[in-house]
Formats: sequence, structure tokens, C-alpha cells
Amino acid sequence: MKQSSVPGHVAAFLEKHRVREVECLLPDLNGYPRGKVLPAAAFAAGQELRVARAVAIHTVVGDFPDYRFYGERDPDMILAPDYESLRLVPWSDGRRALAIHDCRDLDGKLTPIASRSVLKAVLARYAERGWQPIVAPELEFYLLAPNPDPTQPLTPPVARCGRREIGHSAFSFSALNEFSAFFDDLHHALDALDIRGDTFVHELGPSQFEINLKHDDALELADQTFLFKYALREVGLKHGLYVVCMAKPIAGSPGSSMHIHQSLVEPRSGRNLFSQADGEASPLFAHYIAGLQACLPSLMPLMAPYVNSYRRFTKNMAAPVNLSWGLDNRSVGLRVPLSGPDARRVENRLPGCDANPYLALAASLAAGLYGIEQELEPTPPSEGNVFYGQQSVALPRSLDAALERMANSEIPRRLFGDEFVAAFVAAKEVELESFLAEVTPWERRYLATQA
Repeated sequence: MKQSSVPGHVAAFLEKHRVREVECLLPDLNGYPRGKVLPAAAFAAGQELRVARAVAIHTVVGDFPDYRFYGERDPDMILAPDYESLRLVPWSDGRRALAIHDCRDLDGKLTPIASRSVLKAVLARYAERGWQPIVAPELEFYLLAPNPDPTQPLTPPVARCGRREIGHSAFSFSALNEFSAFFDDLHHALDALDIRGDTFVHELGPSQFEINLKHDDALELADQTFLFKYALREVGLKHGLYVVCMAKPIAGSPGSSMHIHQSLVEPRSGRNLFSQADGEASPLFAHYIAGLQACLPSLMPLMAPYVNSYRRFTKNMAAPVNLSWGLDNRSVGLRVPLSGPDARRVENRLPGCDANPYLALAASLAAGLYGIEQELEPTPPSEGNVFYGQQSVALPRSLDAALERMANSEIPRRLFGDEFVAAFVAAKEVELESFLAEVTPWERRYLATQA
């Protein structure tokens, strides 16, 4: 095995904490952690680690698309550690660490079908202009009871009071405090993983909560979101809770979103490029919003990646299915919060919490840059309530329609390259076909009774 140069602090960290092994993580196509566990001594020595290239586009059902989408004969790719991401695993016995890895082909270049590579390629285009995107995700999730039988509905857990919550308790401290032990451990995990959380609140759904992550560099926030979702599941299991980031886990209850706040700065001065010297919005801001409107319809699978994702877009559930934009208006898909010039930003309200953070961020940022490059102009801002189904740009309303649009549009290939788009669509079609092979309770309930 080849060995690479390792920064001096790595061995010191591993020795100080008596680390036995390191989880070498890569986010797959769906943002799930995959990889290998390497002995700490081998990690400190820079031992080269390889996995099959197909792992980058692993599907949730465990199958892979045809090999032509990830390389002839499924070649290896190299896992290249981001040593700055090295952290102790807070839910382990204290002797395990983790590190996020890039995927590189054997020629040393970033693997184009790997999620982190896609985001890094978009950010490199911003860096060429001397710009830095700043983002802040808001993530909603449910704390649910264990569900050993997936044919049964997901339900809220029994809380300290002895009852299951029925919801409609937005911003309630009583509901939040019912799970104080879980949140205490979760905060410990966030500190250990250097995830900079801001506010926690109870949301509208039963045992539904939201965290806001503090704004920062886009790659840093993608990594934090990736690790946060990993931590949610592991900490939840320690407390007998099933933490779910599905877009719509409970029928009739609110879905879970991942709203993304986005701004653009000049790194040396920190100046917000969405504002002019007089405090008014800059032309770049308008072009950025127009780029979102022009591109996101063909990028929906990057923000709503599953069949279940589209169940979130329902009437009266505060999940706008439009690409209208407006000032401090939560009925539009692209909201501009009230702020001073230094904090001017746009909030993309389309992604669900089930989205891969690397790809959802890549979609928004690449779309905004496209608008700037093409000097596009947005529609007029919307005022008042933009009703369900009322939209300035048509959006696909199902995964099959979204995949068809993505496959047949020039924009995704222009933004992310032919190889990634073909591999992504092929992997999602595997998942879609698996879903379509199921017979649902709705079909049995209504169709089996017909003559």
C-alpha cells in the first residue's frame, strides 16, 4: 500500500486520545456515511485506502446501476482524508475517531460522481472569481418510537408524561424538555464534532424539532450537516429513539425541510456581494435569484431525492412548491429574510431534510452562479400569499417526472458534467423501480375491494 504525507498533529491527536481505530467516511450519493475502519497506526502512517468506485453511487436499496455509470469493471478509487475533519466519535467508547474523506480516481483527480467532489467543483468556480459562498442550513427531523416492522406507520415515542405527543406545539418548551436527556447527549456530540449549532426549537409535527446551524463556508457546513445527521441517528439509538430525516415520515403531519440560507462574500474584506455600498441590493443578488429560478426545476432530484420527498409538498403545510421570490414571505420557494445589507441573503425553501447536503448545496450554489454568469433577471417579487400550485416556474411533482426533466435538460450537464448526471439519474432510477415494485396499503385498501 502507498503512503501519503500526514500532518504532524494527526499522530499527536491519535496518541493523546489513545485512539484504536478511525472511521474513514465518505458521503455516498444519498449523503449516507460509508467507508472503512482503519487501525489508528495505519491512519497516522498515511496508509492508502481504496474502495470500489461504485460505492460513491450506492443506492438506499443496496443495488447499483449498470457498471457503465461508475466505470468499466468497477475500478477502485482512493479515499483521501481531510485531516482537518479528524474528530473523536462521541457515541463510541472514546477510542474511535472519524475523518471525512474525498474520493479520488487512480489518476489523482477528484472522482466526478462523488458527492463531495461535486460541491468542491462548484466552489472552485466561485474561488476563481475571488468569491466565497456563505450558507446556513435549517434542518427539521422527527424523534420517533422504534419501528421494527416497516409495514406499520411510524409513531411518536412515549414521552416522560406517559403519552405520545399529538403535535401542534410549535416552539413549546414542554415538548422540548420531554426529551432533555437526548438533547443533552446530542449537544455533547455536536461539541465533540465541532458542529456549530445555533437554535433548537420544537416544530409543528409530533416530536418534530429543528436546528439551525451557524453560517459559514459551504464545504464546512456540508460536512457539519453530514456529521449532524450521522450523530442524530447514533445518539437517538442510545436513547431508544428512532431519529428520522425523511421528508414526510407521518401522513397528515408536517414534512421536514432543509432550508438553505445563502449569501456571497469577498473573503479578504468579508463584504457581502449581494449589497451595494449604499445598502441596496446589488445586480449580483438579482442575477443569483434568477439563476435559482432558471435552474432548480431541472435540479429537483438533488433537493428532493426520493419518492417520499414529494409527499412533503402539500397544501397548507408551509412547503411552497414554487420558485417565486419575495421579501420575508414564507409562501414563496425563494425567501429573502429581512436583514441589514451585511446579512442580505436568499433562503431556498425547496430542499427536504432527506437531501444529501453536498448535492443540495451544490445545486443552489451552481444555479446562483449560472444566473450571475448569464446576467439573468428574476421575476418581480411576490407579495401576499403565493397559493399552493401557483408558481412562476413549473416544478416537477414526482420523482419520475423530476428525473426525466433532469436527464433531458442541458443545464444539469452544464453545471455538473455528463458523467455525474448520468450516474445520479441511473442510481435514482434503481431506487424508483424498487419502489414501483411494491404494492402499497392504499392499493390494497381501495383496489382489492373493487369488482
